[in-house]
Amino acid sequence: MNWRSYLFHFYLDASIHVALSVFAFIEITCVFFGLSRDNHISYLVFFGTIACYNFVKYGVEAKKYFLVSNTYHKNIQVVSFMAGAFAVYHSLFVSFETWIGIAVLLVLTSLYAVPLLPNAKNLRSFGGLKIFIVALVWGGTTVVLPAVAAEMALDWDIMVELAQRFLMVLVLMLPFEIRDLDYDDPELRTLPQRFGYPRTKILGAAGMVVFFLLTFMKDHLTHLEVLGKGLVFFVLGGLLLVTKRNQSQFFSSFWVESVPIFWWACILVMDAFLSP
Repeated sequence: MNWRSYLFHFYLDASIHVALSVFAFIEITCVFFGLSRDNHISYLVFFGTIACYNFVKYGVEAKKYFLVSNTYHKNIQVVSFMAGAFAVYHSLFVSFETWIGIAVLLVLTSLYAVPLLPNAKNLRSFGGLKIFIVALVWGGTTVVLPAVAAEMALDWDIMVELAQRFLMVLVLMLPFEIRDLDYDDPELRTLPQRFGYPRTKILGAAGMVVFFLLTFMKDHLTHLEVLGKGLVFFVLGGLLLVTKRNQSQFFSSFWVESVPIFWWACILVMDAFLSP
């Protein structure tokens, strides 16, 4: 493996890519609602996502998380601890109200990875429930937290945006669910296991239609938001259409997970052209 390939794999495996996607979602929320950008909440979420995701992926058992044998995973461990330290630093500058929201999201994340009782299953073990928990955490993190940090009231438009973000993350996760169809334990009862992957794609398409239509339920709506959400409606819908059970290596882990980053970049460009 050459150094470019190593860095790319490490970028994905160390959850930096997914953290950048979460960061992009926060920036999109700030653009749509005209929120003053809070660097501390953005960086807290970025670094916190790296630490939390790596814990969920590699550290469900604490012993495995701290006692790492190979160099590659040791490097991921170092990045995780550094990201956790940066997250703690930025957390010192957020408001008490923001901390309440963070605490609720951390509890949900913890329940996802760690069982409540020694012999109990965690929420991650319940496949049908898993993606809804993840979507709820992503929605709360990227919509509610920026609004609370900016001292904005959690009004109707915020709730609509939260519902849309929840739906979008659900659809974003479906290619991953379809990819893992041959490997997941049948007891997980994931959506593709219950309905088959063609029907799962239809459900995802219906979710994206509802996502876009909810845009027009808002009290305050801009041309930028309509164009931005129309764009992601077609992009994500197109990716869902071409999703297969036998995917290329990086179809879900890179291309699908890049959608929020691509969306953010396009919104910034459109905002520059639409601004007076």
